[in-house]
Amino acid sequence: MTTADAAATRQIMPLEDGEVETPGGKQTAFSIGALAREFDVTLRTIRFYEDKGLLHPRREGQKRIYSRRDRARLKLILLGKRVGFSLADIGRMLDLYDLKDGQVTQLRVSLGKFDEQIGHLERQRDELDHALGDLRRARDVVAGMLKEREGRDMSSRRT
Repeated sequence: MTTADAAATRQIMPLEDGEVETPGGKQTAFSIGALAREFDVTLRTIRFYEDKGLLHPRREGQKRIYSRRDRARLKLILLGKRVGFSLADIGRMLDLYDLKDGQVTQLRVSLGKFDEQIGHLERQRDELDHALGDLRRARDVVAGMLKEREGRDMSSRRT
């Protein structure tokens, strides 16, 4: 491959809405709108994560251009939020990626956090199961009382 061929291969071609891809077809940059659509979040949500230091797009004038790394981080942020992690915890786990230890620290810390969160969610599920049981029993009592009273009303109307 000549130097010119290598340069042409690395060339980035703009798409609509600020998206770009390489000639090989692998998308390397994303607009804020493209990420919002892909992950079904608002533009404000993405800007909020940027304000919190979780995403780091480059700027081209007023446009934000998000890298594949930003896209992966957004995906992890949304997963973390969905399973109940705070943004602070998510940020700490993501920041560990930047350590130069082959991600061993990130993986260890993340594993520990995941185990803690699984325990927390299981306790919440147990509490929810108990609350649902209490509510169902209360509903059955109220339904029985209503049926009894409706039965009395029906028999008093007949007499």
